[in-house]
Amino acid sequence: MLSSYGGPNGQDDVLPFLRNVTMGRNVPDERLEEVAVHYREAGGVSPINEQNLALKAAIEDELKRREIDLPVYFGNRNWDPYFTEAVSRAHEDNKVADRPTKIFALVTSAYSAYSSCRQYREDFADTLEALDLWDEVQIDSSRTFFDHPGFVNPFIEGTLKALAELVDENGELDLTKDVEVLFSAHSIPIKDNAQSGEPDEHDYADLGAYQAQHLAVGGLVMDSVKEQYGIDVPWKLVYQSESGPGHIPWLKPDINDYLEEVSSTRKAVVVVPATFLSDHMEVWWDLDIEAKETADEQGLGYKRVATPGIHPEFVAAMVDLVEERLNGTPAAERPALTSYGPGYDVCRAGCCQGSGKLRAAIGGLLP
Repeated sequence: MLSSYGGPNGQDDVLPFLRNVTMGRNVPDERLEEVAVHYREAGGVSPINEQNLALKAAIEDELKRREIDLPVYFGNRNWDPYFTEAVSRAHEDNKVADRPTKIFALVTSAYSAYSSCRQYREDFADTLEALDLWDEVQIDSSRTFFDHPGFVNPFIEGTLKALAELVDENGELDLTKDVEVLFSAHSIPIKDNAQSGEPDEHDYADLGAYQAQHLAVGGLVMDSVKEQYGIDVPWKLVYQSESGPGHIPWLKPDINDYLEEVSSTRKAVVVVPATFLSDHMEVWWDLDIEAKETADEQGLGYKRVATPGIHPEFVAAMVDLVEERLNGTPAAERPALTSYGPGYDVCRAGCCQGSGKLRAAIGGLLP
């Protein structure tokens, strides 16, 4: 079951969708309408819907190519088709007497954090509760894959392409001082970052798993840049899409603030949307519109690297996650480019607890 965030399919869907996203936070509709502008500008349709359907089709093709006979379903956390619909269909289509239906949830989030790990597992538990299928359906969740070569390599490819384009457009650019590569991560509350990942499993140097994993991906990409050019190109991890109450501290610097700061020392930037799998709303609005406008105002050249999308290496990586779980592939044989990986099949106790009240979750050790 390709398991994603979801997005509205028309103007009438926008506010109900945002209410789902912010459920339990007492966010007034007036505030939601401020965010809704992003979707209104796109006709009320989130690009994530079409992108996820394209990814589902690509995964089906890759499974067929590998002669793996598995049906693929698609469900969302916040909009139609919801997890309840996808799980119900999967169970009805595949149930066998006296044996639970096993569903592998392929989550479209690469990193460790409450919103990209634990919250999905809570939603899967809520789904089984709502459908009263605890005894009939087993849902297992995919591991983190931020350092899988199939996720990282498209970013490497795109970064090298963007740097080459900058040099072609301005042969006088000195990549060691005129250009900076910015890895843009979705900001999360500082407390959520501190509680991300598996407690005591890795040395994250007090960074938190979420931040440390993004820095590791940035380092992998820039190692390839150095290998290509033989020089060190400056780079930094920045953040975008902060959406919480002002009194709660989130990870910074914000990309727009940093663009204003760096404009005094750089002539151009390359932006890598390191958190994101596809060019959905937060990439289009926050990077292609807002960050690009900030760069233009500051006189900075601006290149934005493509997300993995349906890049063949990324699609193959997603199917690798399925195949390694089917085969019980030992951890030592699973692709991982950093010492933080590969992630666990079953989350460790205390994984990605976040700063809010925990709900029952599946696919992990208690609590």
